[in-house]
Amino acid sequence: MEIRDYRLAPVLFQIYQKLFRHYGPQFWWPGKTRFEIIVGAILTQNTAWRNVEKAIKNLKDQKLLSPQKLFDLPHSELANLIRPVGYYNIKTRRLKSLLAFLKEKYHFNLTKMSKTDTSILRAELLGVSGVGNETADSILLYAFNRPVFVVDAYTKRVFARHKLFSSKATYSEIQQIFMDNLPKDVKIYNEYHALIVRLAKEHCKKEPECQNCPLVIL
Repeated sequence: MEIRDYRLAPVLFQIYQKLFRHYGPQFWWPGKTRFEIIVGAILTQNTAWRNVEKAIKNLKDQKLLSPQKLFDLPHSELANLIRPVGYYNIKTRRLKSLLAFLKEKYHFNLTKMSKTDTSILRAELLGVSGVGNETADSILLYAFNRPVFVVDAYTKRVFARHKLFSSKATYSEIQQIFMDNLPKDVKIYNEYHALIVRLAKEHCKKEPECQNCPLVIL
């Protein structure tokens, strides 16, 4: 059930507009294909994107960035190629689990996968070992252009500091706030998430640097 707050909705959109005016478009997700975005969503867990870029480059240099090739690649070889992302053995297992799902359910056909209903596809992704809410929603939003708002630690930090929701709010509660009070628009969800990440990295850090923050006047 939609829970629209007519006081909160304009504030959330105002924040989006302020961030967009300040930073401009962020051009997320930086992947050229659906599969590259899916792989990136697994590899980016608990690491900086620059490390993901190194790992993706390793896979591309070896001409291995395809579902079948990565599925066939031995664990040790894949782990070595994605070593820059850290926790590479864990992430190799997670990537292998996702690849096994893609093979069993969709025969590596991402076009077929793209025709699955959003709620069903989300449930399927969450059933894959190592895929949590943020990873599943990143895949849905960025690889399949579904209007699903991605929540991360940055989102919680920024909006809790601005008293728009409790710091103890759950992923689902925060996601519902955004999706109920913003237009259901893939481009807005995409850009908003990227802008929040930019803000958190430059100003709303663990030790905040509020000077010149685009939201400081709110």
